[in-house]
Amino acid sequence: MSKLEGKVALVTGAARGQGRSHAVSLASEGADIIAIDLCAQIDSVPYPLSTPDDLAETAKLVEQLDRRITTHQVDIRDLPALTAEVHAAVAQLGGLDIVCVNAGIASMSPIAEMEEATWRDVIDVNLTGAFHTVKAAIPHVVQGGRGGSFILTSSSTAKRAVPNLGHYVVTKHGILGLTETLAIELAPHGIRVNAVLPTQVDTPMIQNPSIMKLFMPYLDEPTRADAEAPESPYVALNLLPVPWIDPVDVSRMVVFLASDDSRYVTGAAMTVDAGYALK
Repeated sequence: MSKLEGKVALVTGAARGQGRSHAVSLASEGADIIAIDLCAQIDSVPYPLSTPDDLAETAKLVEQLDRRITTHQVDIRDLPALTAEVHAAVAQLGGLDIVCVNAGIASMSPIAEMEEATWRDVIDVNLTGAFHTVKAAIPHVVQGGRGGSFILTSSSTAKRAVPNLGHYVVTKHGILGLTETLAIELAPHGIRVNAVLPTQVDTPMIQNPSIMKLFMPYLDEPTRADAEAPESPYVALNLLPVPWIDPVDVSRMVVFLASDDSRYVTGAAMTVDAGYALK
């Protein structure tokens, strides 16, 4: 029997990247999926965000595993809209057991030069959006009466900050505080709450010219091959000699935290960081 047979999992930021990987990995272990994504651009974000076609591809991949999936183009900054979509999805799929709070954005600027809108967008999506997601989901998981698992995506930058990403770093520290508080508050319901802290992950968030230029300003047009070179700043970030990890490396931890394999793990910050925090 699969580890998550009969479970329903909600994943935000599910259209691509880590979110798609989490949705597919959870489905491969038997879970039905509620997939949520904005599928639209945010002006302050310097790289293309996901599209409706991306979300449709996630749905296709889950359906190929013979699992049910509902897809929802909704802004997690909009609590009433998110709450309504979660309610409708839970009614359709029959419950909610696993909540993967994954959606996030990044942009680049020193704090002293940062535009207020740039700060606000990252805070609103990464941290307030996480609060909205758990607020919309908690009543359904509690009502199920069989415990559950919340998994929040933090970052290795919550252990070791980097310049020019201050607003992002702040949100990832905040996710740890939210995780620990929820672990305490939801424990009486048998609900576990944990965070995952990845190093850089091979997704569109880092595979774009803006981020490449931030890490390799000495190159006019830095490429993926430049980032993968043994002497690159990407490789230098991690203790293990890799520039980034694959989304599935994080998904394996998500599946562990979602399943009974981690039935007594709660309030934990689980690093999947190639040794970033020790560097």
